[in-house]
Amino acid sequence: MLYRKLGQGPLHVSELSFGTWLTVAGGVGHEQAIRCIHAALDFGITLFDTANQYGAGEAERVLGDALRSYPRDKYMVATKLYFPVGDEPDHGLSAAQIEKQLDRSLQRLGVDMIDLYQCHRFDKETPLEETLGALDKAVKSGKVRAIGFSEWTGEQIDAAATIASESRLLPFSSSQPQYSMLWRKPEATVFPACARHGIGNLAFSPLSHGVLSGKYIPGQPPPPGSRAASEQMNVFMETAGRHFRSDYLLKAVAQLKPIAADLGLTMAQMALAWVLRRPEVASAIIGASRPEQVADNVRAIGVKLPSEVLEKLDSAVSAVAVWK
Repeated sequence: MLYRKLGQGPLHVSELSFGTWLTVAGGVGHEQAIRCIHAALDFGITLFDTANQYGAGEAERVLGDALRSYPRDKYMVATKLYFPVGDEPDHGLSAAQIEKQLDRSLQRLGVDMIDLYQCHRFDKETPLEETLGALDKAVKSGKVRAIGFSEWTGEQIDAAATIASESRLLPFSSSQPQYSMLWRKPEATVFPACARHGIGNLAFSPLSHGVLSGKYIPGQPPPPGSRAASEQMNVFMETAGRHFRSDYLLKAVAQLKPIAADLGLTMAQMALAWVLRRPEVASAIIGASRPEQVADNVRAIGVKLPSEVLEKLDSAVSAVAVWK
């Protein structure tokens, strides 16, 4: 495993992080989820990403159970808030909500400090000054080490950086955007804004909901047990007009298979190496329902894709990728 600094904050993170959304939303059993998390630890992954919303808090509880037997300095916990948790109507990034949800996350995770506390989305109803002030207070209280956000626009990132500087509040360390060969929206404004303000990126869905693993074949039903085969999960595979299960897209992705084979890589390893080629990306967040998937993914670490390979990849999928 290799490690990178996460922006200008205090954290150094593994180039692959482990996300818990799939292990809960995907219906992975408790013991199997713990085996996947332990496999990630065994391979040197140190950052584990979750959210209070995932499974109405269940993902935080499962992650806490899995990490409890490991020394605290062997892992970092990242969680998020914004969306309602379970049946509760409360949501957002108000000072009161941050204080309440932070304490609940700490309890579910079974830790006394969260390494990275993230705003799951931007809250248009709460002044940024209030949100940043509450997050600054959380860090000063010793409950949080660093702060971040997920899926904010370049304009929102700039605004937060200005307020933090002018008010002498703790700046954000991290951004968590969706980013992959098939989803390149962050390249337009998010990556440049993060570069301006010393913010590192944790790329989620680097395999485009598993599509870039090559498991889905044009004209054939999805494999049993896959994300696309799940009525609960496959709804997330259609975003902003891009149907990640369409034959049109899958035919383009199929052109990547011989490229990966020539490199001696699996498609997943090549897709992860593609994401990690960007200096703005500190870590790519993987999910897994089996420990074997973790073992495959970590072999992407240290892989450098030649320029001619990058050109071939662009030629294959740029027409089906989301750019803005």
